[in-house]
Amino acid sequence: MVTDDTTMSLALGNTIINTQRINPYDIAHAFSDWLKAKPIDVGNTVRRGIQNFRITNDPFVSENGHSAGNGACMRCLPIAISTLNKPRTDVILANKYQGHITHNNKLSDVGTQCVIDMVQMAINGNDLESVLSGPVSDLTRIHKEFQFHEHPASNPSGYIVDTLKTVFESLASTESFEDCLVRVVNRGGDADTTGAIAGMIAGSLYGFESIPEHWIDQLDANVHSECEYQAKMLYQLRDNIHISDSNPLI
Repeated sequence: MVTDDTTMSLALGNTIINTQRINPYDIAHAFSDWLKAKPIDVGNTVRRGIQNFRITNDPFVSENGHSAGNGACMRCLPIAISTLNKPRTDVILANKYQGHITHNNKLSDVGTQCVIDMVQMAINGNDLESVLSGPVSDLTRIHKEFQFHEHPASNPSGYIVDTLKTVFESLASTESFEDCLVRVVNRGGDADTTGAIAGMIAGSLYGFESIPEHWIDQLDANVHSECEYQAKMLYQLRDNIHISDSNPLI
């Protein structure tokens, strides 16, 4: 089974593929439909953001210093793929368009942007050392709270800083997809999200072939099929996907 991390990512990816644009109103409607379908889990910040859109028709929540959760980061993979090789200003804007529907917070923004940058570098052929010395080094130099240690505390919370410190440490301490995922998930805590984020980075670094076949065999066939379809389509359509902030209902 998968959790809200994967199903929300699929909701995001699906609307980008169907509309061939990254638009906050499209995404907010997709998230609202996702919530209406009663997902297996939903975070409080995510729920409040979706409810805000339903009430106000404003896709963005107000900036909030207390909304530095990992909910925007856990679902960012479709943004990373669909904005590959676009101008950096466009990538940053697309990140905020999807993130600020539920998490309008500077730490959430920079942490999620770092993950997007890591994934894009990896897809473009950069190795682990380059990814760690590039986006991660830049993030931890400016935002020192993200600096990670060899043995982080167990049971990381849903706070974006705790989440990414755990992900970074697991990536830096391992040399394969399987070892990275086993290490990060076994830290406990918000393990589906640390696993989702580490998985999108490690998968981009080590490739599809690195995913253990016995893991894939245990995955729900429909979810497997949808993930594979969306990854291919987002990559193939990336040059045709544009970024728009207009409300299609106006």
